[in-house]
Amino acid sequence: MKAVHKALHQSTLRNLIIGTLALVLVTPSLTAQESKFALPASEEGLPGEGMLRRYDGYVKTWARLREQWSKQISQDQGAVAFLGDSITQGWTPAFRGHFEGMKKANRGIGGDTTRGMLIRLEEDVLSLNPSAIVLLMGTNDLEIGLEPELIARNFQKIVAAIKEHSNKVPVVVCRVFPSSATKKRPTDKIQQLNQLYFEAVRGDDQFTVVDTFTLYADEQGDALPKYFPDLLHLNADGYAKWAEALVPVFATLGFLETEADDFELEAGYASLFNGEDLTGWGFRPTPPRRAPKNPRPNAPVFVEIKQAESFDGKKMSSDNRYRAINGRLVVATPSEGRRIQQLWTTAEYGSDFVLKLEFRATPNADSGVFIRKPQLQCRDYLLAGPYKELKNYKPQDWNELVVTVKGGIAHATCNGELLTDNMQVPESGPIGLEGDRGQMEYRRIRIKIAK
Repeated sequence: MKAVHKALHQSTLRNLIIGTLALVLVTPSLTAQESKFALPASEEGLPGEGMLRRYDGYVKTWARLREQWSKQISQDQGAVAFLGDSITQGWTPAFRGHFEGMKKANRGIGGDTTRGMLIRLEEDVLSLNPSAIVLLMGTNDLEIGLEPELIARNFQKIVAAIKEHSNKVPVVVCRVFPSSATKKRPTDKIQQLNQLYFEAVRGDDQFTVVDTFTLYADEQGDALPKYFPDLLHLNADGYAKWAEALVPVFATLGFLETEADDFELEAGYASLFNGEDLTGWGFRPTPPRRAPKNPRPNAPVFVEIKQAESFDGKKMSSDNRYRAINGRLVVATPSEGRRIQQLWTTAEYGSDFVLKLEFRATPNADSGVFIRKPQLQCRDYLLAGPYKELKNYKPQDWNELVVTVKGGIAHATCNGELLTDNMQVPESGPIGLEGDRGQMEYRRIRIKIAK
């Protein structure tokens, strides 16, 4: 019996030793796998500046989502990648049903900061070889007390890393959303940060800045509670509004609205834009301008045209600002912030007429329609003015503009609401479309000449 007990003891001991050795052999690989996606234990030696957040929920979410995304790199190749924090994460993987037909990947982590995003940029975003990148970042940095200048330096490093990966991939920079001083995110700091972000990409056509601050701000610059119930995170209506702001940009980039417009011209009207190219449009010489002695910071750029230029048969103007895309005449967002110029019809119109068109503006965009010579403001009216009280205007959607010229006076309506009934115009002249701030699109541009 003792021999049996001894044998059993030896067998148990042997199995315990084998099990322990197996655990020792397996554990390093598990630890290595976990550490690859875990938040680094120390900031020392990591790119960027500022502290990394350490609260339990953030640390666990960081590791869980990043390990999950590492398994999706192949299937997410070529997606439009959204990089951000909890506001971006709140899109959900399905993006709440928005941007249907566009391949997309959500790379938002709740609580993340610009340094955290910089650290994970290569593995989480650039490894996808994205067709475009959408950036929203910085609000959490402000909450933990980091100064805008430091945050902007992290943003600059993210910009540099993207450009090193590819200087062709389009990048959409969303201005930091408004919040509240009660959330340790005061308006002045957010505005300062947004300006620094803009300065980091000013003049670079790879980057398109969308004014998602003004989109959501009240008169004091704080978040509108109807979109931010807690003054920080969006509700469903807030995400719908963000989607509306991005759709025109994605359409210009070729990810959405890729079908040609099937509009049929009414009897008696002649089309001024064929929807396929800029035939019938061009640049006209501009009067010389004196350079200001003390130019203001962020002053608009005025484009000087010395010789007339026709764009017949061309899909875009010589500076790429005006583009014919699937039935839309797009006035693209200028990389300088504001760049003022006009595209004109090559024909002139001296008889009375009715001009009809539809326009769509990104948030706070500023443009204009020239009637022979005088300008009728055509903007994202509710944000940019001057007609902020319109009831029928549809932000970031298509709106109809009708201009009736009779006896040298222009009468204009937007979706049936009066804009002006006493605009004096010359006896003859062309129709013009201005570019200034933001993106503006025009379509279904047509004219009916009085008999």
